Amino acid sequence: MFPLSQKQHLLSKIFEATHRPVICRPDGYLCPNVPFTKHTTMRTLLFFAFLAVSPLFLIAQTTYLHCGRLLTMVDEQVQTDMTVVVEGGRIVRIERGFTRPSAGVEVVDLKNKTVLPGLIDCHVHLEWEQSRNSYNERYTLNDTESAIRGVVYAERTLRAGFTTVRDLGGRGANIALRNGINQGWVPGPRIRTAGRVLSITGGHGDTSTGSREDLFDPPPGFEVGIADGPDACRAAVRHQVKRGADLIKVAATGGVLSLARDGRLPHYAEDELQAIVRTATDLGIPVAAHAHGDEGIRRAALAGVSSIEHGTFMSDETLQIMKKMGTWYVPTLTAGWAVSDSAQFAPGFFPEVVREKALGIGPKITETLGRAYKQGLKIAFGTDAGVFPHGKNNLEFQFMAKAGMKPWDILRSATVGASELMGMKDQIGAVTPGRFADLIAVDGDPLTDIRAMERVVFVMKNGVVF
Repeated sequence: MFPLSQKQHLLSKIFEATHRPVICRPDGYLCPNVPFTKHTTMRTLLFFAFLAVSPLFLIAQTTYLHCGRLLTMVDEQVQTDMTVVVEGGRIVRIERGFTRPSAGVEVVDLKNKTVLPGLIDCHVHLEWEQSRNSYNERYTLNDTESAIRGVVYAERTLRAGFTTVRDLGGRGANIALRNGINQGWVPGPRIRTAGRVLSITGGHGDTSTGSREDLFDPPPGFEVGIADGPDACRAAVRHQVKRGADLIKVAATGGVLSLARDGRLPHYAEDELQAIVRTATDLGIPVAAHAHGDEGIRRAALAGVSSIEHGTFMSDETLQIMKKMGTWYVPTLTAGWAVSDSAQFAPGFFPEVVREKALGIGPKITETLGRAYKQGLKIAFGTDAGVFPHGKNNLEFQFMAKAGMKPWDILRSATVGASELMGMKDQIGAVTPGRFADLIAVDGDPLTDIRAMERVVFVMKNGVVF
């Protein structure tokens, strides 16, 4: 039941569509008068159950956000004393001054805050979080438990101010998590997901590496992303698209946290990468490439991937190839510093083969981002959350500043730039009429203190306040 208000007409029309009468109680509540009979359809019952938990009435109403400082990210202007008008989950207009509300309009007082578009993290893993037990969980954690854990991590991410993310690989529950959030079953950011990572046998995405061979008989194949040779690579892409992936992620080199002994060596040959990108392009989706070593990054960029993730050991020559190809760079500094610290200061946290690879990754990625920034690469914000605790994604801002990026450019990487990489630049990433009402507010001024981005005090996604 909902308080009777300006939404009565909308709700009444919806109820009429179910062919059930609606009565108004004297205490001002809408109550569907639906006798339970053999003619009552399951669809009708499920609909009323949905209304009991749905934020629909919030989406329908008009909300004024009174913003002390507003960074629309359309330009590099700081606007003061502004009102953002939200209706139906969209931004409908922006007005100067604090607009006086009419009856029934909800007002959110952010007069002492800085308001920005909802943040975008282009590299997360919502099903998983690194711990001392991570290497045993492949044997002890079932898919249902993984999915439930993902619900917890998704809400943490949203409450940190990230209203949209790219999930770049998990055991498979990330697709269901995306769908559940879209249906309104659980709170979380808008998700674009890669499903499972594509990897060579024994590569960064092959979780059977380091295990007894008889535990994986037959060995993993293209259905779970393990693909060798162009034909298997094409089949793996098509299978992930069939499952519902929004993009493809390929492990073009080794990685830090996998049990393979070298994180820098190239894994896929040129013809395999070309097959992956060509197949994905034919199916209308982009490819993101996990890559640490220079040769694997060069091959992936020349094959036409949309983004390089991590890019730790890139040479200046490869940076220029990326710039020429228009390849985005997603540096994931927080993850680099997290694994470096764990390897150095937490004995036994990683297996020895991983510890040796993890040492020094944070400083090296930071140095690489500094060179990429100076050379004018397109940079999109991404953290690799899951390698460190979800909900701490905001730490990336200070690490990007440490690499030498200016505050405006850091903020653009997490809004306008990230929205372009995700193919959603007309929907998210800026405070402008017609886009989704994804907005956050922080204490302080991030243009003078970038760590203000760690003090998120207000989050709205699709017009709903979380």
